[in-house]
Amino acid sequence: MPATSMEQLVALCKRRGFIFGSSSIYGGLQGFYDYGPMGVELKNQLKNTWWKDMVYARDDIEGIDTNLITNRVVLQHSGHEDTFTDPMIDCRACKARIRADFIENAKCIACGSEDLTEPRPFNLMFRTQVGPVVDDEALAYLRPETAQGIFTNFKNVMDSTVPKLPFGIAQMGKAFRNEITPRNFIFRVREFEQMEVEFFVKPGEDDKWHDYWVQQRHDWWLKQGLSKDNLVLEAQDKDELAHYSKATVDICYRFPHGLEELEGVANRTDYDLGSHTKNQDEFGITAKVLPNTDSTAKLAVQDIDTKKWFVPYVIEPSAGVDRGVLAVLAEAYTEETLENGETRTVLKLKPHLSPIKVAVIPLAKNKPELVALAKEITQILRGSIAGRVVLENSGNIGKNYRRHDEIGTPVCITVDFDTIAAADSKPEFKDTVTVRDRDTLKQDRVAIDELPNYLREKYFIY
Repeated sequence: MPATSMEQLVALCKRRGFIFGSSSIYGGLQGFYDYGPMGVELKNQLKNTWWKDMVYARDDIEGIDTNLITNRVVLQHSGHEDTFTDPMIDCRACKARIRADFIENAKCIACGSEDLTEPRPFNLMFRTQVGPVVDDEALAYLRPETAQGIFTNFKNVMDSTVPKLPFGIAQMGKAFRNEITPRNFIFRVREFEQMEVEFFVKPGEDDKWHDYWVQQRHDWWLKQGLSKDNLVLEAQDKDELAHYSKATVDICYRFPHGLEELEGVANRTDYDLGSHTKNQDEFGITAKVLPNTDSTAKLAVQDIDTKKWFVPYVIEPSAGVDRGVLAVLAEAYTEETLENGETRTVLKLKPHLSPIKVAVIPLAKNKPELVALAKEITQILRGSIAGRVVLENSGNIGKNYRRHDEIGTPVCITVDFDTIAAADSKPEFKDTVTVRDRDTLKQDRVAIDELPNYLREKYFIY
């Protein structure tokens, strides 16, 4: 069954090199985490799968990669500078600063005091300066989302790739939000990654495309190993909607700390392109934040039949990479009692997400012939299996199996003495290896020259 507590995941992540607290040797920095050797592999596998499915497998989505530092004017016209806020409360007793919606029973969640300030707005964006002079003219922001870089490049993508509606622009990358109360491990942090698509459609067709993307994204998370029972679709009420949204459906997951948003699919109407386009009144845009006197672009398309220009509506599936990693880890975490009474911890990750795909293990580290053949097999598989293939040479087969169970390696290959010199009673074992399945613990003998095809067909077809 999936992890039942965040403590289980935190302990595993530290022990096996998935995730560490940032700057931990100096006491850490709240809301920031570093990905270790296994964590960065899992994270990259999730991102690569998303990119492959959203960009490579489709004809209607292009990719883009935009700057982390954002022109202040962009975030003024998008509404972020005025509206990207959370209500904040200070505890006069312990000096803690807490998001107002985290307060229960009018008590501080840190010390229990009821001596609290009134809520006040706090802008979540990180400020920075561009250039040598520190003044308002040099003010810029670390981007709070990846979406605005897509909208401001809409015309560039249109002019360079000549797509037809409906079409999308995809982007993955870092975003920064100065969260008042980071919490729940990597679920709510101050530096995180997003996987976003802005999918542009004709007004009037937006509702059907919104429904389409909700279903597409729900089904995609099922393919990443999340169970149907742990995924819940929640449509936001009107009073919960963001200022730009006509409708939003949250794809929620049952994390160890409760049911929370994993990905949101929003109908942003013409708000964003409208807010960044010149001559807004020409298009009858009602969702603008500021009269647009700064933009030099007409972010609109021409109808093929009527020849009239219009600002497209946009459907936005937006997922957090870190929340995705946490969900995948929580779902895969399993504790089992073996026949001998021992407890085994194993990450039952989908093979395409596993940090290490195959571990090759010589049965004895002090036998040169075993080690040499194990190295040879490792090189063969590195040339035929996409992902990390490692040589384990500690000499303790049990500890190697335990480590790779907890890392989530789907298959371990053992090179033993029968591989190089099978006895007369087992001549069929010559030039074969033992292939151990992570989930079933079943072991098969497979010929070395058949290994690449065997592994690809059984484990690595996504």
